[in-house]
Parts: sequence; structure tokens; C-alpha cells
Amino acid sequence: MPDETPPEEETPKERADRELIELLNELRVVLPGVTVLLAFLLAVPFANGWTRVTSFQRDVFVVAFLSTAVAVALLTAPSSYHRLRFRHGDKERIVRIGNRLSIAGIAASAVSLEAVVLLVVDSVVSRGAAIGAAAALFGVVVSLWYGLPLWARLRDRSAR
Repeated sequence: MPDETPPEEETPKERADRELIELLNELRVVLPGVTVLLAFLLAVPFANGWTRVTSFQRDVFVVAFLSTAVAVALLTAPSSYHRLRFRHGDKERIVRIGNRLSIAGIAASAVSLEAVVLLVVDSVVSRGAAIGAAAALFGVVVSLWYGLPLWARLRDRSAR
């Protein structure tokens, strides 16, 4: 957008406004996927055949279900916090707290994603394949969700 103020020329208020909009837009992308996963997991125990699960599968399901519920709570919290505090004139604090809640929510969704892959592959293929798939996914998630941003941060620091 050509009319935007370059970030280095922003006032602190403009920066906080922009960062809050970016945060809330990112949550609009992440939250629906986690919410759909929670809805799917809510239905699983009531499906035909659920009684034939192993104790391992039941335990993995509980981890998946609870971590998904925690992810939804954490990823929804920044919007709620903003709604309750936006007229108090401290957007920088809202952005800072919202950022931390979002990072925690994304971490919880990583746990739920791992657990769901472990559960499904264990049910469909085998325990060994499930562990392999979950380990491979763990590598992908850690690399893309955490490694890539941390690498960029280190690269930016060394460029200064």
C-alpha cells in the first residue's frame, strides 16, 4: 500500500495500532483451523468403534483434546483482552500480552497436531509408523514454526 508510513517513521501509537491489527489478523488465520480440530475431537468419542481403542490411543486422544482446547483458549484470549482493555490507552501492553498468548497458543496447537497425527496413524497403520510420522512432523513444525523465525532473528542480529 503506497500511502502507508514506513515503519521507521511511525509514531509509537501508529506502531502499536499496526502491530495490533497484524496480531488480530494472524489470529484470524490460525484460530479457525484449531477450532475445527477441536470440533472434530469433540465428536471422536461418540463415533462407532471408539470403544475398540487401546489405552495408548485413549491417552493420546486426551492429550490431543486438552491441548487443542488450551490452544483455542490461548488464541482467543488476545481478542478478549483487547475487547476488555482497548479504551484504557495501553495498546502496547495489549500487543505485548497478545503476542505472548498467541505464541503459547501456537505451541499448544503444535502439541495437539502432534498428538492427532500420532493417534490417527497409530489407528490406521501401526504404532511404529505413528511414532515415525509424529517425529517427522515434529521436525517440520520445529523447523518452520520456530527454527525459521529464530534463524532469521540471528541473521538480522549478525547483519547489524
